[in-house]
Amino acid sequence: LYNVYETLLKVDAKGDFQPLLAKSWTQSDDGLSYTFTLEPNAKFASGTVLDATAVKTSLDRIIGDSKSLATLKAQLAAIGTVTASDATTLVITLRHRDNDLLYFLAQTAGIVYDPSKLSTLDVTPAGSGPFVFSAWNQGDSLSLGRNANYWGTPTKFDKASFKYYADANAENAALSSGDLDLITNDQAPQSLGQFKDTSRFTILDGTTMAEVVMGFNHSRAVFKDIRVRQAINYAINRKELLQTVADGHGLLIGSMVPPTDPWYEDLSNTYPYDPQKARSLLAEAGHSSDLNLALRVPTLPYATAAATFVTSALKDVGITVTVDQLDFPARWIDEVLTKSNYDMTIVGHVEGRDITKWADPDYYWHYDNAEFRTLIEQAQTGPSDEQVGFMKKAAELLATDAAADFLYLLANLVVTRADLSGVAQNLTSDSFDLTTISSKDF
Repeated sequence: LYNVYETLLKVDAKGDFQPLLAKSWTQSDDGLSYTFTLEPNAKFASGTVLDATAVKTSLDRIIGDSKSLATLKAQLAAIGTVTASDATTLVITLRHRDNDLLYFLAQTAGIVYDPSKLSTLDVTPAGSGPFVFSAWNQGDSLSLGRNANYWGTPTKFDKASFKYYADANAENAALSSGDLDLITNDQAPQSLGQFKDTSRFTILDGTTMAEVVMGFNHSRAVFKDIRVRQAINYAINRKELLQTVADGHGLLIGSMVPPTDPWYEDLSNTYPYDPQKARSLLAEAGHSSDLNLALRVPTLPYATAAATFVTSALKDVGITVTVDQLDFPARWIDEVLTKSNYDMTIVGHVEGRDITKWADPDYYWHYDNAEFRTLIEQAQTGPSDEQVGFMKKAAELLATDAAADFLYLLANLVVTRADLSGVAQNLTSDSFDLTTISSKDF
């Protein structure tokens, strides 16, 4: 995304929209149609002209898919028709207003594919970006090369290779030895001290979209009692958890909103650490010392470390926790996400604007709150200038209702060679955007 593939617009490191394939766009007064004016010189890496018909083909492909692209289809569900008025004019007409449409058009759902290559996208990605796909060694590396036919400002680099590491310490060692130029998201924050030499390295400590949530299974009778949910929130010192799990890197949030979303506000102190209050609430709910809960977590370092901290904290207030580590992704997805076979779990939710997941009672949390659903609907389908207000109310409701324990937001820890510049500090989309990166050597 943004490297090999492009979209009509993109999200920058501040969370703002910027033109990409569309040089401008307008919205009708009733919010039911968008008109995009495309870059007239845009073309695919194959040399094929990228016109409004090509954009229509890509969007219709997502909208019409019945199964394999279901998540992306849901993000574009408000779209009724896509019309290519002429080569550089695209009109999207909606069934109902969707104030998140532009955001999702700037993400994976809005990718514009080379229409002549649709049958081979699984082996040969074909887009219009400044890079082209070169090779993929599964589990090891993915290589990109410069798109010599790029229609816009060319990249500073001839090639780029993403390498994958199962061991975060091995990844850090590779950067220290010069085998890597940057680490996109360092998973060993306790080891960042080895990069403190600013003449050799730069450390960026920004935000992501990944909320680490200790989710409750609301279909379990015990979690229908708000006093139990509140007690668990009061029982956990999230500041100390963050220090223990991530060496203090990350952000306490209190709800399902990162700071790069327009409706962010600090709700981290909704339930301050108060173990005595936790014990009192549990006693009121009839669980002075007999509450046993199964905490099933994926085999991800932050999740297993957080589970250890949570188990100790809840033991202190009289809750016995049994931890079960599930291989990720396969077994966790099967047992927790699909079968809802759990009491509590801990996982990072990395999708943008995923607070709307809480409006779906069938999603694995099974949170069923009519007031919350109404707020989300009003935010999405009401006047655009009222969206922020409704979303703030929805986020506040999630927090006060103790729908989960929102532990923290994962940090975007990026470590680069000191001579590199233009690396985004915050992760605001599904892309690691190479197009802004340069070096003093250029």
